Amino acid sequence: MNTTPSTDKPADELTEILMSDDVVSALWNAVDAGLMDRLVPEFEALRMEQDPVHRHKDVLEHTIVVVGKTPPDLYVRMAALFHDIAKPRTRSFEHGGVTFRHHEAVGARMARKRMTAMDFPPEVVDEVTELVRLSGRFKGYGDGWSDSAVRRYAREAGPLLPRLNALVRSDCTTRHRAKEDALNESIDELESRITKLAEDQRRAAERPQVDGDAVMSHLGLDPGPDVGDAMRWLLELKRSEGQLSDEEVYKRLDSWWAERQSGNH
Repeated sequence: MNTTPSTDKPADELTEILMSDDVVSALWNAVDAGLMDRLVPEFEALRMEQDPVHRHKDVLEHTIVVVGKTPPDLYVRMAALFHDIAKPRTRSFEHGGVTFRHHEAVGARMARKRMTAMDFPPEVVDEVTELVRLSGRFKGYGDGWSDSAVRRYAREAGPLLPRLNALVRSDCTTRHRAKEDALNESIDELESRITKLAEDQRRAAERPQVDGDAVMSHLGLDPGPDVGDAMRWLLELKRSEGQLSDEEVYKRLDSWWAERQSGNH
């Protein structure tokens, strides 16, 4: 075991390990050399079976495999390192089989404490701990999420959404290719739904450059279908050409209305 004190800061040492080209080997070497005992003392406790009765996978091995599947992004790799860190503290056999209730929330607090002690920048600490906290949110998507549930997932993740989804993809370490493919397809579907819902919401919030009262006043119309048609045309004008001067908008509106009136005769 390597017990020689390092002159590097702990944050720099862990960053170097996690950003290695072969991060799996780098992590195992750090574990075997005792370096992880010094950097993240909680890590060794992951060397346990999740369920000793059914002999489910070792959490330490699982964690290192997950880190190895992540893209070379420090935030995602750090979150992968800590995503199951609380399983030893939360393991219970009291609820029908093994459970790890609230391990993401507990793990987020543990990650914050350890990373702060290692002197990581506050913004790194904040984003990584939030990724750990949210790491289990995707569970249950396959059972069917409403649009409101999809919006809530995206809203909670905020700008961390791409990193959160990268972490979720990496957390699938099954040897069954069909299961991994199904997970990735589910995430693809979720991302598509998020994009569509955001676009629908953006379009719903759009307004033409001039309001209905202005249209009625300019064209001499009373409330009715013609005003609605004019507003829809004005909205499409804005979508296709962006913001125009009011003078140009009214000029285009006059041309549209003249063509419409000509077509009615």
